[in-house]
Amino acid sequence: MDKPKSTQGRARRSPSDPTEDLIAGLSRKVVGQPEATRVIVPYIQMYQAGLAPEGRPVGVFLLLGPTGTGKTKTVEALADVLHGSEKNVLKVDCGEFQMEHEVAKLIGAPPGYLGHRETQPMLTQQKLTSVTSEKCSLSLVLFDEIEKAAPSMARLLLGVLDKGVLRLGDNSTVNFEKSLVFLTSNLGAREMIREINPDFGFQSVKGGEPRTDLTGKLRNIGMISVRKRFSPEFVNRIDAIITYRPLTAEALSAILDIQIADLQNHVNTRLGNRSFTLEASPEARGFLLEKGSSAEYGARELNRTIHRFLTQPLATLVATNQVSPGARVRVEVAEDRDKLNIRSLAGEAAAASPPPTVMLVDDNRELLHYLERLMADAGWKLLTAESATEAKRLMAEHKPDAALLDYMLPDGNGVELGVEFLQAAPDALVIVMTGTILPAEEEALCEEHSFPVLRKPFLASDVMNQIRGRLSGAGAAGRG
Repeated sequence: MDKPKSTQGRARRSPSDPTEDLIAGLSRKVVGQPEATRVIVPYIQMYQAGLAPEGRPVGVFLLLGPTGTGKTKTVEALADVLHGSEKNVLKVDCGEFQMEHEVAKLIGAPPGYLGHRETQPMLTQQKLTSVTSEKCSLSLVLFDEIEKAAPSMARLLLGVLDKGVLRLGDNSTVNFEKSLVFLTSNLGAREMIREINPDFGFQSVKGGEPRTDLTGKLRNIGMISVRKRFSPEFVNRIDAIITYRPLTAEALSAILDIQIADLQNHVNTRLGNRSFTLEASPEARGFLLEKGSSAEYGARELNRTIHRFLTQPLATLVATNQVSPGARVRVEVAEDRDKLNIRSLAGEAAAASPPPTVMLVDDNRELLHYLERLMADAGWKLLTAESATEAKRLMAEHKPDAALLDYMLPDGNGVELGVEFLQAAPDALVIVMTGTILPAEEEALCEEHSFPVLRKPFLASDVMNQIRGRLSGAGAAGRG
């Protein structure tokens, strides 16, 4: 039987746009700093188009701003989106090179010096290549807190930033033409915070009147500090200087949501069958924000607060077997308002959360078999189908809790199939898998019906976490 015309047309669509994924990934991970995404992404597009200039790095960026505003996080998020891991960054902590002789560690000692063979340079072509991936050949190099390094560090980098080449002590060279170079700095940070809020506090930042001239003033403060610290020839080799603003109350709240979601994903991934659902009350979230918010330390203070008041007590409960598999773990503010109470509601979870039944609809048999083994290990039941017709029969017979639907099927498409499933089972979770760009009308359908969309290729943990998180949340809402 011939495929429907609409399905045939979709099969010719181009793969998912990596630039769209990059913008979405950066915006989701780097909160409250839209300028960073707006400035950096065009350089990556230029590299992907093959139009990056020869004889120099693809882009050189100086990231300025107070601590905890997301400067280093931007580079890590970029590595995650481009290469699949935040660790794919060649990072140089410039605080370790405050003395002039320490800078030589970057390039190694030249022949003739005692022990030069035992002194391996930190910046080599091999190390630069090691932070690339099959997905992307662009390497990310980070010089963190560049202002702390000895002046010879800036002189050493002049050749890298201008010609894209670093000559090592043994006279070999390192090519940076396929690299993005990031320099971070806290220069001018205190002056920026005083400009925003002379009283230095989160509450007054939160309640202050918005100022339309603030971005320009912060940029000027940063530029003055940079020009005092670095030579004109060094500054002129930087493609873009991005000034990070201190995080607002809204940005910190969004970061808190991300941190709690990351903690839940970590629990799901590491504990597997022993995982549980974390539920933080609005009052508990407010407590964490109150304890962990400041204009001076930004999100770093929030990270420490979450670790102290939530992650550590939760780890103690898990280590002492006080949390049952599948339990709801409720986080609330203690009566003395000085800590959080963490309670395991194991009895309610055991009665209401049986192992889910999941239906996977895809004509890729290898994927079907792989996920079948994975979900069996998690104690889940998996139903598999290779066509929309077979999927409809399984849905009618078994009423699964969740359905993973490939967008392009031999006799239909996953979005329309998902809408049909919801009509028969309104509480079912539907996830759409695709390796192409969805048409606008079907993107709208996914948004209307809250269908998560997994872009191929994806990690198996992404599937498991989506199902665990959504089904657990639905169960909790039903019990609340």
